[in-house]
Amino acid sequence: MTSSSATTVLGRRPSPASALSTLGLFAFVVVAWSLNWVVIKVAVREITPLWAVAIRTVLAILVLFPALLATGHLVRPPRADLPVVLVIALFHMVAFAALMTVGMTFVPASRAIVLGYTTPLWVAPAAFLFLGERITTRQAIGIAIGLFGLLLLLGPSGLDWGSPAALYGNGLLLLAALSWSVSLVYTRGHRWTATPLQLMPWQCLLASSVLVGLALLVDGAPSPRMSASVLIALAYNGVIGTALGFWAMTVVSRRLPAAKASLGLLATPVLGIGLSAVFLGEGLDPVLVLSAFAILAGVALGIAF
Repeated sequence: MTSSSATTVLGRRPSPASALSTLGLFAFVVVAWSLNWVVIKVAVREITPLWAVAIRTVLAILVLFPALLATGHLVRPPRADLPVVLVIALFHMVAFAALMTVGMTFVPASRAIVLGYTTPLWVAPAAFLFLGERITTRQAIGIAIGLFGLLLLLGPSGLDWGSPAALYGNGLLLLAALSWSVSLVYTRGHRWTATPLQLMPWQCLLASSVLVGLALLVDGAPSPRMSASVLIALAYNGVIGTALGFWAMTVVSRRLPAAKASLGLLATPVLGIGLSAVFLGEGLDPVLVLSAFAILAGVALGIAF
């Protein structure tokens, strides 16, 4: 039951204060996640991508466990939820985050944002194949429009096919989006026992163990010397962008219908592209803007009621 239908059943609407707090939390999520792309780009200028993701995840753990313990929401993950903990940790927090961060060392943050948000385009076909969900006409049109935007971004005018670095970076970003879609499709079919927020610290714990191990294996020990800008970027990414951002989104998701929440989140890549232009000096490539518009329009069409 959506929040709007629940209020109808109960015979009352959310109070103005509740509506205002929901709007504030939603705005916080959009801004926090938009800035995430910028601060990640700042962080990987000095430390390796794997260590950037690993440190970010460890910092999220240091916030989530005490916060849930203090509020009485810290529980051991039920046996029935162990598969979803494993899938989200490995496919979203490890594969998506690591591939996306490595890819961003080869391409601008604005381009990474657009490719990252192609994820919803892969969810509907995957849900059709593995969950038996029907693809509606509206979703099919949305997927077609989104794929047009992706082809435009990867065409000769949007990608230097003669650059191995560009091909490698864009390939990693697409693999990241596909990894995230695996997580989304699995969670869609999962029957939750604990809440997503209660499982998140355990997902972060598993993900951080894998990421730290990978970082040590591939890159060795991290440098003990980091500039103030990198330390601030990592702290922001781990505490605000990850721990507080996901907490706020969990609250918003419980108060708003899924379609409204999903559509509202499309403001994140738009703002992220703008912030990348302002803080990273990446500019606004016309092909990128047109591709982003087509991809986001396709996503919006696919999730709107």
